[in-house]
Amino acid sequence: MTVAALLKKPNVEYAVFLNLPRPTRVLLITNMIYAFVLPVIEIFVGAYIMRSSNDPAIVAVYQLTVYTGIPITFCVNGFLLNRIKISHLYSFGMLLSGLSMLVMMSLDHLSVVGVGVAGILMGCSFGFFWANRDFLALNTTQDSTRNYYYGLETFFYTITYIIVPLMVGAFLANTEAKGWLGGNINLAYKIVTLVVFLLTILSSVIIHKEKFNNPVQKEFLFFRFHVLWRKMLVLAGLKGLAQGYLVTAPAILIMRLVGNEGSLGLVQGVSGVATALMLYVLGRTTQPKDRIYIFSVGLFIFLAGTLVNGILFSALGVMVFVLCKVLFSPLHDIAYYPTEMRVIDVVSKIENRNEFAYIFNHEFGLYIGRFIGLALFICLATYVSEGFALKYALIIIAVAQLASIPMAKHIIKEADKLSPA
Repeated sequence: MTVAALLKKPNVEYAVFLNLPRPTRVLLITNMIYAFVLPVIEIFVGAYIMRSSNDPAIVAVYQLTVYTGIPITFCVNGFLLNRIKISHLYSFGMLLSGLSMLVMMSLDHLSVVGVGVAGILMGCSFGFFWANRDFLALNTTQDSTRNYYYGLETFFYTITYIIVPLMVGAFLANTEAKGWLGGNINLAYKIVTLVVFLLTILSSVIIHKEKFNNPVQKEFLFFRFHVLWRKMLVLAGLKGLAQGYLVTAPAILIMRLVGNEGSLGLVQGVSGVATALMLYVLGRTTQPKDRIYIFSVGLFIFLAGTLVNGILFSALGVMVFVLCKVLFSPLHDIAYYPTEMRVIDVVSKIENRNEFAYIFNHEFGLYIGRFIGLALFICLATYVSEGFALKYALIIIAVAQLASIPMAKHIIKEADKLSPA
């Protein structure tokens, strides 16, 4: 199937979607609505902090507290699943993200403490969201359908990462440049936050349209795991290393070298709808054996973007880097997450454990990588220079990411060998 064929027969693709089990469809629709929220949280909250404080370290502190709140909430969520319906916890996480933004916008002065509290709240929202989303995705899909599931989900995420930054960026830029809302940029941010909160309410309503089952086994805290899972945690650490930097560096680079939030939205939109269509086609047509190739291509695109940024370190370099990032992130995700789910399928049966135990443990692998990535940025920006941190640390991280390729290939091979199917 090509992009042209996809555009000619959208009804065929809709029929494919309808063939999915109802729980899978409800989960996808919920995530598609919430996809309009994530770009605002991940891009413009960082830009808001940068605008208000003009201190990249404050942005990094915010992200560090966000990432600290996530694994803590994964743990709390594991205990709550024994008493509360998973759909309630899932919707609570989405609503909490809007509440965190409201707390941020209500601060008169962005101190480290205030930003830290807002960051912890946002981390808690992500924790409830991702912990339950991952478990539901695992239990409503099979390995043979996960390329399509994550391809479709990533398709919508990519579309929203194009549309939302353009719309929000234009709204914020015109508020400042043309005097909309009396030129009150903070009021504009509050309006954006209100829209985000309304979307979280809508997605919370949708998830309750289906009855989802909680984990059967209650125990989820373990400290010894199969060797295959320990290798998966190394891969998670490498993924987290890039995440820790990529939620901070792009907003700072654009605000420093490109311009205002309008430019931020424009740069995100330049990648175009073609990227999203390509991802959908990949998810629709590729097989589990193709994941390693998608994974590898994404990592080399990311490396190319960091090299261009480091060499040019200009507005053009930032645009190329963000374009590469927009390609890398979804390509990486549609290969990584089905691989993680595949490993969980295998090791949970071998060790006869609750699948949530691995989802919970996986988050700590990501957290260690994120912590190292953010700590690297803070240390370099503080003790060397901000320019060095934005130029060269990205390249270092991209090169380190290449180690993921042989590791992922080995993990996929071992999972196939250990699988009874």
